[in-house]
Amino acid sequence: MRIADKMNFDQVNSGLQKNRGELSELQNQAATQKRVNKPSDDPLATTRVLSARTNIHASQQYIKNINQAKTFLEYSDQSLAELTEILTRAKELAISQASDGGANAGSRAVTATEVEQLVGQTVQVGNRKLGDRFLFGGYRTTEAPFDPQGGYRGDAGEMKVAINKEADVSVNVPGSRVFLGLGIRGKSPAVSPNAPEGVSPNNQATIRGPAGENVAQAAPSQLSATWRNSGTNVFSVLQDLEVSLRTNFKEGVQDSLDRLDEALAQVVLARSEVGSRLATLNSATENLTKGVVDSKALASSLEDVDTFELVSNLTKSESTLKASLDSSSKLIQPSLLDFLR
Repeated sequence: MRIADKMNFDQVNSGLQKNRGELSELQNQAATQKRVNKPSDDPLATTRVLSARTNIHASQQYIKNINQAKTFLEYSDQSLAELTEILTRAKELAISQASDGGANAGSRAVTATEVEQLVGQTVQVGNRKLGDRFLFGGYRTTEAPFDPQGGYRGDAGEMKVAINKEADVSVNVPGSRVFLGLGIRGKSPAVSPNAPEGVSPNNQATIRGPAGENVAQAAPSQLSATWRNSGTNVFSVLQDLEVSLRTNFKEGVQDSLDRLDEALAQVVLARSEVGSRLATLNSATENLTKGVVDSKALASSLEDVDTFELVSNLTKSESTLKASLDSSSKLIQPSLLDFLR
């Protein structure tokens, strides 16, 4: 087979282009520190790297959601702690005025003024907001959920935030449940059919005047304990206590003690729900953070270059190209003038 000069030139040129291409690819890897710079470098690794990056971005967004939810729940817990202090103070006042031995009509009237202030503080807690959103209004976060008399203008909605692909957590506690006791299952006595007319639907004697007037009360034997899906209206408890103090109704003050205990238990229950949600969010944050680290490690193992191997290959490629250039210069050294001589 006759070897022509053109064949030698094409072979030399092809070899040099191959060596230069390998060197250029290695230099690109050295510049980016990535083994995979385009899908054609490693299609399978590229697919897994893109999947890992998608998981990383999703986890980072979930972590942002959780941080916002934690802020909302922590502020709600602070507000509920303040509400607990208000009810505790109301109970202290009720205990101090529950007997005639250490209280009288004058002291009860003075204490009623402080209870009235506690009612106002309770309304303020119910209308607490974080940023532009009210904490206890349910879905209605743009307007105050409670009026000055304690009337509820919100709803029972619970805003949920996704913490991963399969789960979400409520970030608020509706005021209807915390302050009005709606939707809370608890034991409360119900009025029997033979109860006297003075008994109110929530089994509290209707206060119509100061002690000494005809105030109807239910006899214990005429009440039966039942279970109902309802709790205690915090505003009603405080307002009834205020009325009992102003009217010097000792029995009403004594009756408010049990209702204040129920209200405190109701708030404690709400705080326990908030605490359990915060624990769930903390656990989810730890899992997501670990997932982000694992995904980054996986992507790094697939696309990052081995520095020692890269340096070795780069040196080897440079030596190969230099040797190819030296040998090629000798192989195609004769020029056209050499053939014309």
